[in-house]
Amino acid sequence: MQQVRNSRRPRRFVLAMAAAAALAVGLGAAPAQAAENPYERGPAPTVAALDASRGPFATASQNVSSLVSGFGGGVIYYPTTTTQGTFGAVAISPGFTASWSTLSWLGPRIASHGFVVIGIETNSLLDQPSSRGSQLLAALDYLTRSSSVRSRIDASRLSVAGHSMGGGGSLEAARTRPSLQAAVPLAPWNTTKSWSSLRVPTLIVGGESDTVAPVSSHSIPFYTTIPSATEKAYLELNNASHFFPQTTNTYTARLAVAWLKRFVDNDTRYDQFICPGPSSVSVSDYRNTCPLA
Repeated sequence: MQQVRNSRRPRRFVLAMAAAAALAVGLGAAPAQAAENPYERGPAPTVAALDASRGPFATASQNVSSLVSGFGGGVIYYPTTTTQGTFGAVAISPGFTASWSTLSWLGPRIASHGFVVIGIETNSLLDQPSSRGSQLLAALDYLTRSSSVRSRIDASRLSVAGHSMGGGGSLEAARTRPSLQAAVPLAPWNTTKSWSSLRVPTLIVGGESDTVAPVSSHSIPFYTTIPSATEKAYLELNNASHFFPQTTNTYTARLAVAWLKRFVDNDTRYDQFICPGPSSVSVSDYRNTCPLA
């Protein structure tokens, strides 16, 4: 599976390896990890660092006008440093009748681990998952082509996430654009139950006591129908309702950041948080395709 993912950008890896080798010859031995993964950002991770309210990068934010094309505006969060190279990016959609403010804690939390994040407002509070998926992709295109932070972003390392119908929208976006590096649906809702054509590494987080998008008819069928050849994981939070993403949630943040770091940044240092995954009374179910290739 790793070979399939890397086939999206083989030339980038070849050039990076060649550059690292040349540097080693001209200036002495280069750090091995830099040669292996030019996308690694930040220090070695720990549980404490992932569970903290902020990661190692200082962040700033800026508003996006509702007059942009393709989605309803929103907020961009980004690392303030420019010394570590470009960053991967993630677009996040709220759910049915909800605004970005319901998920806004996720913006700086994820950005502080080395990502550019855009939390979107949707064109309508009543937009369905297919529309939200299109808007997530429009937001990524805006980030990489038009936004004032576009120079900070590696346009080959993009991802999507969302809550409820926004989570269903993130599945739609990932199916539509298989070049995406990761998807993280939270309590996803969608009338489509089979995702057998999905090829993007996907982490689904569900709530055991969700009565709006019950895991038995949403999250679990979504997870089980994603092909086993696609990297995937399912985290179910014990006694959690449909609205668990709307307040700070340690396990959601820990696994979401680890998933994005692993598949957007190709950073294998985060494998330890995905495999075997969290073991706690707060987690009622956890499934995955470990070991990761």
